[in-house]
Amino acid sequence: MTVIVCLDNANGMMFNHRRQSRDANVVKDILKTINGASLLIAPYSEPLFSQAECSVSVSDSFLIDAGAEDYCFVENTSVAEFKEKISKLVIYKWNRDYPADFHFDIDYANDYKLETTLDFVGTSHEKITKEVYVR
Repeated sequence: MTVIVCLDNANGMMFNHRRQSRDANVVKDILKTINGASLLIAPYSEPLFSQAECSVSVSDSFLIDAGAEDYCFVENTSVAEFKEKISKLVIYKWNRDYPADFHFDIDYANDYKLETTLDFVGTSHEKITKEVYVR
C-alpha cells in the first residue's frame, strides 16, 4: 500500500487532537497523485475530501482493509504495525516547527529510499515539500 501523510519538521502529525494544518493545494496534489484510484481514509479525514472527485472509502479499519495497490491518507493513526504492508510513502512536509503531540512512527529515512522531491506553493504555506519514498 501507499501511505500519504503530512508532517512538520519533527515528523509531527497532530497537536491537541487536531491536524496541524490543512491545505487545499495538498489535497489537489493527493488527488493528482492517486490518479483516479480509490483513497482510503479514517473518519477524521473525511472533511478534507468531501468535495473530491474520486472514490473515497471511509473506515476506522482503513489500514487493515488496504490492499497492496491502495492509497491511504493518514492523519491521526499509528502506522508502525502496518510497516510491512507499506511499499511507498508520499510525505508532504510543512517545513515548519509545530508543537506536535502525535508523531509519524516509521523511520522512513532509514527504511525507505527517497525517489522524488518536489517543492510547491500551498494555500496555507509558502513552501510545501512532497517527498516520495519506496522500499
